Amino acid sequence: MFAGLRWRLLLYQLSVMATILVVFGLGAYTFFSHSLYRQTKQKLRTLAQAATPSMTKVASGGDGYLNQLDMVPWRDIFNRDQQSLEWFNVNGELLARRGKIELSVPPQVGPQTIQGSTPVYTFTVSVFEGAPDAGSPTLRGYIRASQTAQSIQTAKQQLLLGLGVGGGVALVLVGVGGVWLTRISLHPIEQSYHRLMQFTADASHELRGPLTAIKTSVEVMQRHPERIHPRDIKKLSAIASATTQLSTMAADLLLLARMDADTIGQSPQTVLLNPLLRNLVELYVDNARAQGIELTFTESAIVAVIGQPAQFNRLFTNLIQNALQYTYQGWVQVRLSCSRRHALVAVVDTGIGIAPQDLPQVFERFWRADKARSQPAGGSGLGLAITKAITEQYGGKIWVTSTIGSGSCFHVQFPLANATAVKPRSSQPLGQPKDINYQDNSVGDRQEMR
Repeated sequence: MFAGLRWRLLLYQLSVMATILVVFGLGAYTFFSHSLYRQTKQKLRTLAQAATPSMTKVASGGDGYLNQLDMVPWRDIFNRDQQSLEWFNVNGELLARRGKIELSVPPQVGPQTIQGSTPVYTFTVSVFEGAPDAGSPTLRGYIRASQTAQSIQTAKQQLLLGLGVGGGVALVLVGVGGVWLTRISLHPIEQSYHRLMQFTADASHELRGPLTAIKTSVEVMQRHPERIHPRDIKKLSAIASATTQLSTMAADLLLLARMDADTIGQSPQTVLLNPLLRNLVELYVDNARAQGIELTFTESAIVAVIGQPAQFNRLFTNLIQNALQYTYQGWVQVRLSCSRRHALVAVVDTGIGIAPQDLPQVFERFWRADKARSQPAGGSGLGLAITKAITEQYGGKIWVTSTIGSGSCFHVQFPLANATAVKPRSSQPLGQPKDINYQDNSVGDRQEMR
C-alpha cells in the first residue's frame, strides 16, 4: 500500500515540476523571442539612419557612387551576408543596394516582416532634405535596412535545446530527490499505521476473552429463566445482543488487521466456486423466503479459482447478507460466470440501492450510507471492507453498480485457476431465476466477461 502511495506522490511531484518547467520554458522562450525581435528592429533602424547622409549622392550617382567608396559610415554595423541596405527615390524606385538580400516588395516606412522560405525583417526610414525649423522638409527618398531571420532562428533553436536539456536534467534530479523525500516523509506515517494495525489486532484479540466470558455467563443465565426476575429478561437479551455484536466486530477488526499485515498464514489452494456458492444460497434461502424475498443461484460454467475456501465463504456470505439486509421485497440473485481468464460472481438485488455519490465510499471501513443507518438492521460497517480485503488478497477486483430504489449489483472478479472454465453438465438454477439486466462498469476485461 505504501509503495503505491510513494509512487503516486512521486508522480504528482514530477507532474507539478514538469508543469512549472514547461510554463517557465514557454515564458522564457517567448520573452527571448520578443527581445531578439526588438533588438533586430533597433539594429536595422540604426543601420538605416546611419546611411541617410549618403542619400543625396546615391540619388545622383547610384551604385557607382557606392563602388567608389573605400569606407562607409555604417561599415562597423553592417553584415553583408545577412543584411542589406537599399536606397529608394520618392516613388519607391530602387536607386542602389548593398548586401545579398534582394526584395521585390516596395518600401514601407517602419518595421516589416516579409515571409518566405526564410523570413526577412526590414526597417525603412524616410529621408528628408531641409531643417525642420525652416519650414516643411522635402522628402528625398527612403532607405531600407533588411536582415534574414536565420540568426534569430538559430538562437531560438539553441534556446529550445538548452531548455529541453536543462528541463530533462532538472526532472531527473527532482525524481531522484523525490524518491528520497517521499520515503522520508512517509516513514513516520508508515510507523504510525503499523502501530495502529498492531494495536487494533492486539485490542481485538484481548477483547475476545472478556466478551466470550460475558456471552457465556448470559447464556447460562438465560438457560435458567426461573432464576431471573421478569423485568431483567429484556436486559439480558440486550446484553447478549450487544455482546454478540461486539464479538463480531472484534473478530472483523482482527481479520482486517491480519490481512493488512499479511499474516493470515494459510496457503492458497484451488477452490471450486460452484458448490461453495450453491451451499451458501441453500443456507440462506429459507431466511430469504421468511422475509418475502426470492433468493436464486445461476451458473454458466464450472469455475475454479485460487484461494482459501473459508475466506471465499466469508466474502460471499457478506455479500449475500448485505443484499438480504437492504432488500425489503423482490429478489436476490447470485450469478456465476467466467471469461477466458477471469471468474465473475455477481450478487444482484432489488433493494433500496446506493446513491451515485456514495458509491466510492461503499468499501471503506465503518462507512454506511445515511439511508442504511436509518434502518434497524444493525451491522458494524466492516462487511464490505472485509470483502474487498479478501478479494484483493487473492488478486481479484470488486466493484458495485447501483440505482436508488432499483437495487444494486456487486461484481467480484478473480483470475481463473486454469486457463479455461468448463461448461456445467446441468445449468438448472437453484430456485427460479429472473431475467435481469444490470450495468457492468468494471475494468480490465469487462467487455470480455459480458
